[in-house]
Amino acid sequence: MKKEIIEVPVLSAAVRALGVPLSLVTRAAGLVFVSGTPPLDISTGRLVKGDIETQTEASLKALKHCLEAAGTSLDNVVMVRIYAVNSGFYNAINRVYAKHFPENPPSRTFVPVASWPMEFDIEIECVATA
Repeated sequence: MKKEIIEVPVLSAAVRALGVPLSLVTRAAGLVFVSGTPPLDISTGRLVKGDIETQTEASLKALKHCLEAAGTSLDNVVMVRIYAVNSGFYNAINRVYAKHFPENPPSRTFVPVASWPMEFDIEIECVATA
């Protein structure tokens, strides 16, 4: 089975405009892989500014938008990785995250990182069943 690149409305074009060499969503072998998704506004493709809770909410909304473009949903997510620039954000991120995965949450890894070349504090990636 070959991989299939999924075009995500607004966000795929925004990533291409930045010149970043990646596809936001790839489907293969019955799975959907969503690249690390920063806090992007799903209607404009622009970065959402604000505190970590605001950014986490925007990242999760963008993640959901990516999954829906691939014909799946948050309910089908099996693995999540959260990258944040400060491990002190852990509890605030969890408060927002729990609203999106209220029951039977997927496996998850939290990774503190140094920084990104753009102005945001969080990026979330996942794998879901197709």
